[in-house]
Amino acid sequence: MTTGRSRPRYVPTVVLVGVLCAATACGSSTSSGSVEAHEPKTTWEEPASYAYTLTSTTQVLAGTFRVKVRDGRVTEAVGVDADSRRQVQELPGEVPTIGGLLRRLEKARSEDADTAEANYAADGRPVRISLDWDKNAIDDEALYVISSYEPNPG
Repeated sequence: MTTGRSRPRYVPTVVLVGVLCAATACGSSTSSGSVEAHEPKTTWEEPASYAYTLTSTTQVLAGTFRVKVRDGRVTEAVGVDADSRRQVQELPGEVPTIGGLLRRLEKARSEDADTAEANYAADGRPVRISLDWDKNAIDDEALYVISSYEPNPG
C-alpha cells in the first residue's frame, strides 16, 4: 500500500508554509511607539517650521546635529559632538531636512536599493531611515535617526 507516502509529502509543505509565514511577519512595533513600515510613502506632511535632532552615520555626514527648518530649508544646523561640529563648518549644506531624508528614501526605493526602510512615529513622520544601495559595497550605507522633533518651535 502507498498510504505511508502521503505523510512525507505534507511535512515539507508544512515546513515551507511555516518558513514563508515567518519570513513575511517582519514588521513590528518598537518600544518608542514607532512602527516599521515598508509602504512607499508616508502620510506625514512637512510643516513650514520645525526643529529636530539628527544622528547620521554615512560616509558624507556623521554625527549628531540639532537642526532648525523653515519653509523647507535648513536655517540652522548645530553640531552636538566634535565630528558634527567639524562637518557643519566644512559641509554646511549637507545637513538635510526631514523632507530631504524622505526624498532620499524614495530615491533609494525607486532605484531598487538593497535596503530602503523606515520606521515611523504615530503621526507618520520618520524616526529612523536605513539605506544601503548595494549590500556588497562597503561605503554606501546610511542610517538616519530622527529624534526630539518639535513642530513650529518658538
